[in-house]
Amino acid sequence: MTSGVREIVERLPSRTLLPIGVLGAIVLFLFAVQLLGTATDAAAPALERVFYRAVDGDLATLGLSWLGAYVLANGSVIAALALSLFAADILTAQQLFLAVAGSRLGAAAIVVFIGAVDYVQKRAYTLQKAVSMGLLTFLLTHSIYVPVTVLGYVGLPYLRGSLLTASDGWALGVPTPELFGPLTLAITTRIGPSASFVLAIGVLFGSLKLFDRLLASVDTTTLRRRFFRHFKRTWLSFVIGLVVTTATTSVAFSLGVIVPLYNRGYVERDELVPYVLGANLGTLFDTLVVAIVLESPVGTAVVLELLLIATLVTLAALAVHDRYSRLVTAVDDRLLEDRRVFVAFVLSLLVGPLALLVIPMVIG
Repeated sequence: MTSGVREIVERLPSRTLLPIGVLGAIVLFLFAVQLLGTATDAAAPALERVFYRAVDGDLATLGLSWLGAYVLANGSVIAALALSLFAADILTAQQLFLAVAGSRLGAAAIVVFIGAVDYVQKRAYTLQKAVSMGLLTFLLTHSIYVPVTVLGYVGLPYLRGSLLTASDGWALGVPTPELFGPLTLAITTRIGPSASFVLAIGVLFGSLKLFDRLLASVDTTTLRRRFFRHFKRTWLSFVIGLVVTTATTSVAFSLGVIVPLYNRGYVERDELVPYVLGANLGTLFDTLVVAIVLESPVGTAVVLELLLIATLVTLAALAVHDRYSRLVTAVDDRLLEDRRVFVAFVLSLLVGPLALLVIPMVIG
């Protein structure tokens, strides 16, 4: 950045920088999705060979996306990649559904990471306590998305046609392919599909990280004072989690801003349950946007099915909130009180997706 540009940026008030930065992050996100689609189409033959060597069947797809969300600590990138592979005819509709569901099962890793960072900064409590919200998020996420995954996978052949009709003609109102198409095609032609594919993943990941970084500059004190004091009201807490995550497209922000409050006892655990459930729903909307940007009607229908079933299961859990919350918090207490159970649970989070990935290969 030249000194002249730097001076202009430094003179801009933060109220101006934030919307400019957010707009830039959104443009980067849309560009990255389009470049990912273009690169995937160009690299389809090679990607197809790699995919079929690494993945054997639908369950392996679920395990791979689950592990991928751990590695990147970002389920949205994995879901976007799955949609681009589906658009290139590398994934089936069933595999796409499982890949997006797997990205949700592994996405809570970011909350564990934030808790660990908070522990390093403060060291006012044990590491086990610092990552307790991450564990709670895993329990809540899996209690919803495991049945959602089973129900959605079984029901996909029956629901896909209706959802395809319902989502027909959906668009963002922005001609993304026409806007970025020539540029992404030129980049892919110039540096090749493999390099473009890597570049697209990097830009996509970077745009989401940039969005998180920009949101980190937001005055969260006001946000906490105005919104998070309503956590005692179950349905309002759920709506706040849903709206904050949908509006920011960042579950890292909506949950990350709560971690220090939770670790310091300002937010009660049972008050947090509906908020996390709302955030877990809100994070699917950016995946729906990716499907629409890629102009994939079937992909949009698949994501919409996951969203609808997750909504129904979540609402059912909220309808019996007291019993559901007691059950989840009882399991959470056991994990925090018994070190052996804690270690076994953490190992199961790694062994589970690995087994889904490896067992089909061994059997096959």
